[in-house]
Amino acid sequence: MTTHDAPATFTARVNLVMVPVVVRDASGRAIGTLHQEDFQLFDKGKPQVILKFSLEKPGTPNITAEPAIDEAGGTPKAGPAAPPIPERFVAYLFDDIHLSVSDLLQSRVAAEKHLAEIEPATRAAIFTTSGRTTLDFTDDRAQLRETLRHIQPWTSAALTSTDCPQVTYYQANLILNMNDDQALNTAVNEAMACIPPQQDQNAARAMAQAMAQAAARNALNVGDQETHVAMTVLQDAVRRITAATGSRSLILVSPGFFLTFDHREEETEIMDRAIRGNVIISALNARGVFNPGLEVDASQSEHVPAAVLSAKSQYQTASALADEDILAELASATGGTFVHNTNDLVGGLKQVAAQPEFIYVLGFSPQNLKFDGRYHTLKVSVKVPRGLGLQARRGYYAPKHDVDPEQEAKEEIREAMFSRDEMRDLPADLNMQFFKSSDYNARLSVVARVDVRHLHFRKAEDRNVDNLTITSGVFDRNGNFLHGTQKVLEMRLRDQTLAGLPESGISVRTTFDLAPGAYMVRLVVRDSEGQVMAARNGTVRIP
Repeated sequence: MTTHDAPATFTARVNLVMVPVVVRDASGRAIGTLHQEDFQLFDKGKPQVILKFSLEKPGTPNITAEPAIDEAGGTPKAGPAAPPIPERFVAYLFDDIHLSVSDLLQSRVAAEKHLAEIEPATRAAIFTTSGRTTLDFTDDRAQLRETLRHIQPWTSAALTSTDCPQVTYYQANLILNMNDDQALNTAVNEAMACIPPQQDQNAARAMAQAMAQAAARNALNVGDQETHVAMTVLQDAVRRITAATGSRSLILVSPGFFLTFDHREEETEIMDRAIRGNVIISALNARGVFNPGLEVDASQSEHVPAAVLSAKSQYQTASALADEDILAELASATGGTFVHNTNDLVGGLKQVAAQPEFIYVLGFSPQNLKFDGRYHTLKVSVKVPRGLGLQARRGYYAPKHDVDPEQEAKEEIREAMFSRDEMRDLPADLNMQFFKSSDYNARLSVVARVDVRHLHFRKAEDRNVDNLTITSGVFDRNGNFLHGTQKVLEMRLRDQTLAGLPESGISVRTTFDLAPGAYMVRLVVRDSEGQVMAARNGTVRIP
């Protein structure tokens, strides 16, 4: 056997498609009694073989580190109780770009009440789509309240009440991208009401058409920019929470925003990243109860024909409904909850923050996959429905290139490291001890003990060949990744050597130098031949 250390580097894999599924009974409760054989998965209508199956549920036991004898010959005295090790991370993303002033203020008040009730083992972060107000994960309730109060409405360049015609991003997309004559005529007729009376109606019509086209271009450009900014921040928030170890939720507080066809690939990338990082995205439409009707300046409505006002009202209603699509789709794809059409924002936040008790994750490798970047529709069903409701990912984009097995193995280890799930496919145990060399320094010893006799070895001449990758990571009290070390144990064992190994297994030790505080330790072990893993959680509180 030989071992060597390597940096714990993590990269992305794209070939294995992960599909989270929430199954609810007739009462809306998530159920966790189904098995892999109960599910059917279809890619573009073609049945797929489910290669990976897991049932995720919150709450896993931790192994606690014991103090060792220190260099002075004594056992360290217990210090004050450390804060609970984080078990859940919730990022609140306030869409200050698209929320109105009143809706944003009400959302802030509701969020302040909601955050006052979160559990001690939960860490919360606050982000805004404008990027002007951010707070990383913390359990400091006062800091969370103060950050909420700094969130201010975004000043949009899209429309003012004096613009004529008033063209929404949704209507502008119809006019310029979809070549919708009816949408254009509505804008032209509205512009006609703003032009001083002229004898030459043809000239007036030409002027109105130019005004409508200019308004549509402005609305489309501003809308594209604001949507792109919101999607970029959303992707960054998912990326940040993926680096936290524990259950992960992202709550989007927004009225929604319209996505043109050009933004759909961005949406799928966010879904992919969230699914691979076990991030549940839930959404609350903070607009409250939706009252269909025309939002138009009263001074202009006096001059606009009733038929134009009616058409504009229909477009605004369609726009509001289309804006919600992004909220519903992200929640549906990642196993989250979408709450809308309610003025109870406190209750809505409580509902979206409550994670499903059970989430199934199905993984498959698409058959005969072409690396062309095209969209694939997905369908998941249960063989015996029995009145069950399913919430599952609805599609994905094919990758544009393949990945090698080594990259795939690295990504599996990364996913396991930034998770809280206990995995026992390998016979591996975690033991920890620490000793203090001074009041300010301590050394933590992390020992992985593996019974290698039960591994799947590959026979190569007279040797039994397998590699073990043992990755240890340390996270701080707020779940931030601090240190990681990866050891590779290369085994080339003769039969008699393998048979003579002790029943207690072999031990691989890793040490970390830490300051006093509370930490979480994650151990992940993967073998190269059987391609199975073990993962264990540990906690240490150094006084």
